[in-house]
Amino acid sequence: MIQVTLITNDNKVITGPEDSNLLRLSIREKGGIPFKCGGGLCGTCRCLIEKGLENTDAVKDKERKHLTDDDLAAGYRMACQTFVNGDVSVSWIPLALRKPATPPVKPGESVVPGAEQPLGVPRE
Repeated sequence: MIQVTLITNDNKVITGPEDSNLLRLSIREKGGIPFKCGGGLCGTCRCLIEKGLENTDAVKDKERKHLTDDDLAAGYRMACQTFVNGDVSVSWIPLALRKPATPPVKPGESVVPGAEQPLGVPRE
């Protein structure tokens, strides 16, 4: 059995078999890691492996869509994509404290509804 210490959840310790999916284990044991889709699409389950990063499996392509190389090097993972084969300690930013995501403006799109072109782009 492995132990997962949920730092953000008052250091709650949950257990499960080796090669457990981190998010599924958290859901099963009421661990509190936030999630929405559970499939690597939304990035809500972003968390920091503070101890035991070596006890996680290889980074998946879905994680690379939400996490930079610097994030990954610092120990950030997506709980829904991470399998644990040894003890880890995990923290996360609670949803209530997260800043809302702001989608990037694509060329030719308007930031202001009804505007002819994006803000900050000079007219031709």
